Amino acid sequence: MAISDTERPAEQGQLFGHPRGLTFLFTTEMWERFSYYGMRSLLVLYMVKFVLLPENADTVIGLGALRRFYESIFGPLATQPFASHIYGLYTALVYLTPLLGGMLADRWLGQRRTVVLGASLMAIGHFMMAFEPLFLLALLVLIFGNGAFKPNISTQIGALYAPGDPRRDRAYSIFYVGINLGAFLAPLVCGTLGEGVGWHYGFAAAGVGMTIGLMVYLYAAPLLPADERDRVMIPGHDRRGLGRSEWRSILALLVLFLPVSLFWATYEQQGNTVPLWADTYTDRHIDLLVWHGEIPVTWFQSFNPFMIFAFTPFVLMLWARQAARGTEPSTVTKMAIGCFGVTLANLIMLGAVWQSDGAPQASWMWLFGYFVVITIGELYLSPIGLSLVSKVSPGRVVSMMMGAWFLTSFVGNLVGGWLGSFWTVMDKSAFFLMIACVAGLAGVIILAFNRPLRAALQE
Repeated sequence: MAISDTERPAEQGQLFGHPRGLTFLFTTEMWERFSYYGMRSLLVLYMVKFVLLPENADTVIGLGALRRFYESIFGPLATQPFASHIYGLYTALVYLTPLLGGMLADRWLGQRRTVVLGASLMAIGHFMMAFEPLFLLALLVLIFGNGAFKPNISTQIGALYAPGDPRRDRAYSIFYVGINLGAFLAPLVCGTLGEGVGWHYGFAAAGVGMTIGLMVYLYAAPLLPADERDRVMIPGHDRRGLGRSEWRSILALLVLFLPVSLFWATYEQQGNTVPLWADTYTDRHIDLLVWHGEIPVTWFQSFNPFMIFAFTPFVLMLWARQAARGTEPSTVTKMAIGCFGVTLANLIMLGAVWQSDGAPQASWMWLFGYFVVITIGELYLSPIGLSLVSKVSPGRVVSMMMGAWFLTSFVGNLVGGWLGSFWTVMDKSAFFLMIACVAGLAGVIILAFNRPLRAALQE
């Protein structure tokens, strides 16, 4: 089978100045993110409005045991806090298992086989979501599928380019557009089906999307790079230890772990508590020449990914101009700016709270402004982090390091779920201020380590 070919493919030509394999990896990731964000756009609403209600909860395998576990720690939980904890646990574990998926690829299966395994599991998991009793089991299958898929397709982007190729950073920004194109389409399709037709139709649409992504990846196998483990291992020397400079690069990445985790804890509120704000406190009516009506809650989840591919060209042009003048921020500084973007976005939501205090609901334009600012912050941190890991990680452990980098999202989502559980007990202005302060703290920590980190990463 083509997928088992471990040789680096011959040069297959260029497309828009990049290897053709980038186009297929872009498309595969787009469909995978379509499936992930399509299901995620429905998850909290599905739990709060349907599956966690008393008449349905008893049918879900393992749900009673999970509730008893959380209530043994946090005390009695109403439906929304329990749903927030499940959301946080799911989105956290989605980013824990990539460490296992990276190790699986580096040591045994290689990146390509592991991607196929992960995509297959995710397709199965999304279809399982259509059956209420399998709700928690479906989440578990999705978690392990994502763990196998996520780090290995990300490292394949870097492997398309020779060391030092200046196109690599741009390739990750292009790849990031694919991620967000899928994330943009997902709530419009899966969210609309789930809210308007039935929850299970939305989840089934996510499964179809993942199946398409798997088919694209298998078709593109001859254009994909060789598995990293087969390229960097020297026969008879595959157990040699890492060198001093390699360990220095790894430690530099680990220093960024805490602040980046805090970034994700605050950023992920857009899928946790922000939909609840949109559902209850937002005037979603819109009156345009071509359309009149109410914006569905799940459509707000499309704002961020749409802005990603709308803003990316302008951000790249800005960095190019700054580079020409010698003023482009360092990688570390860009990541700090990303954290401060989340701070500002949540301060914008304070304006929404103040308006809603004097009116039945706040304008949806506050959420629009929130997503504009948080998206710019994301562009300064997330794709930059992926490119950084692919550049500085030792080749023998690059998938494992990419998986370790995704652990920041694991910790962040776990903390984010805990932060989200305060939604119903805190004043909303205090809640958004708390999230803003946590994001600001992350930016300050990154800046505090700016100089030593820059030296380590340059080496």
